[in-house]
This record gives sequence, C-alpha cells and structure tokens, in this order.
Amino acid sequence: MNELTIFSPATVANISCGFDVLGCCLDGIGDEMTIRKIPQKGIRISKITGMDLPLETENNVAGVAGLALLKKLKEDINFGFEIEIVKKIKPGSGIGSSAASAAGAVFAINHLLDKPFTELELIDFAREGERLACGFPITDNVAPALLGGFTLVKHDEPQKILKLPVLKDLFIVILHPQIEIKTSEARAILPIQVDLNLAVKQWANVGAFVHALHTQDELLFAASLHDYIVEPHRSKLIPGFEEIKDTALEQGALGCGISGSGPSIFSFCKGIQSAQNVKDKLEKIYRSKNIPFQIHISKINPVGIQIVESK
Repeated sequence: MNELTIFSPATVANISCGFDVLGCCLDGIGDEMTIRKIPQKGIRISKITGMDLPLETENNVAGVAGLALLKKLKEDINFGFEIEIVKKIKPGSGIGSSAASAAGAVFAINHLLDKPFTELELIDFAREGERLACGFPITDNVAPALLGGFTLVKHDEPQKILKLPVLKDLFIVILHPQIEIKTSEARAILPIQVDLNLAVKQWANVGAFVHALHTQDELLFAASLHDYIVEPHRSKLIPGFEEIKDTALEQGALGCGISGSGPSIFSFCKGIQSAQNVKDKLEKIYRSKNIPFQIHISKINPVGIQIVESK
C-alpha cells in the first residue's frame, strides 16, 4: 500500500467517575484523513479542510505523533509521509479532536509500514500529540480511538490499556454547545487535593462501572455514573449544564456528564427510542438559550479507526 484514507472517530473521555482513565469510542462522528508515502523523508501536513489548524509538522498533533513513531523505527526508511485532514471534530469540543488526528496519523503510518508497532505502542505515540494539544500526554481519548469500545487506562509505567465490554443496545447522545473550553484551562480549575470520603465514593464507582459492563448490568452501570470530584468544578463552565443533566435523567437516560473537558455533554441511553427522546428534549432546551449547538446520537464504535480506502 502507498496510500490510506481512514475514518478517525470522536471519543468521550473522563466518563463521570473515570477522570483520566475511562473513555469510549463514538460511531459516525469523526475526521477523515488521507496518508500517503512521498519521496521526501519525514512528515508533511499538506492540507487541512474544515478547521483553521497549523500545517507546520511540529505544531500539528498529527505531525508530532507521526514523528514520535518514525523516531522509534528500528530501521531507516528512504521515504516519508504526507497527511491530508478533513477536520469535522471541532477543537475544544470535548470529544477528542486532537486525539482523532494524532491516533489517525499513527494508525495509518503504521499500516503503510506493514505494522511494525503494536496497538499499545501506537497509543504511546499518539499521546505525544495530546501533549502538544494540552500540555499533558493524556491517554483516555487516544486509547478508545485506536481500540474502539470502552477502555480503561491503568496508570502504571508502562501504562496498561484494558478494553472493556460494551453494554448491549447502548446509545449515546452528544450535545455540543458551540463554545470552546481548552483542556489546559479546564484542568487548571481542578483541586490538587480531594476529600478522602469523596475519593472513596469515586473509586468505588469506577469498580462498579467496570463490573457493570462485564455483567451487562444496566442498573449498576447507571448507578456508577456519578462524578463527585471533577464535574462540580467544570460544570460551571458549561451554560445550562444542570438543566440538561436533570432533563436527560428525567427522560430515562442511564447517566449524563461532561465529555472530556467540555463543553460537550454526553447522555448514555438504553435503546434508540430512549436516545431519540433525550435528544429531542435537550434540543428544545438549547434552542431556547440562543446558543449555537450541535447534537448527535451515536452507538458505541467497537473497532475504533477504520480504513475507508487503500491504494
């Protein structure tokens, strides 16, 4: 192969109780990227449509992630890679915009090199793009983008990424207010120390969340989706968050919370009809606020990045 076109999906991270450790992959929401071999060594970002983002390789998350991969190659190659991005995930949206670009770049380059690296190694390279984007090499967006489904990041050295089962017939409603919240700023407002009682409740919810997925227990899944530590601070940055959350739960959502750093809000729903009911109500609320927004219904994408075309 000399060229790949891929779909690189949006993701939800910081799932309620799982700040910096839990994420999931969305279906049908994402970027399209084309990566091809070129005679010149290195990486060249030739075109970005949809968003105003830097073309300079060292200033672009896809470029930085790709360079991290090339640096680890055990043998020299006499060619390089050109990247084109059709950007559909808005930066600062809270649904993994930078992760989609970084993960997509390393996925495609690895395929064009005949897969010298494992999925876990690709996650490490993609994290370098996240470091550029927000100052931290966070993993909870790039992991589900590359692996699909739900993922849990175990913060050892080296990190361990655990892929979790998906609850049957699970849908997710994503409400994206058209405002920008930078990850670095959203992290800056978080407390450095937390109350021990709240911490105990939080890590109990993480355990319950994982067990609920393994046992297909939707009631336990819903009961675990509570954030005692991060949401109380970040929710203040999102207009109408409490009203949105209350309405989603009243309409039967299993849980509702902040996607990533925000401003996007996720609502997990059992079945398409429940998801449609939640979407209709949330849409009505946000129309009344005169704030531009987008809203989507998605299933959980079980495979992550997908090849659209190869040449």
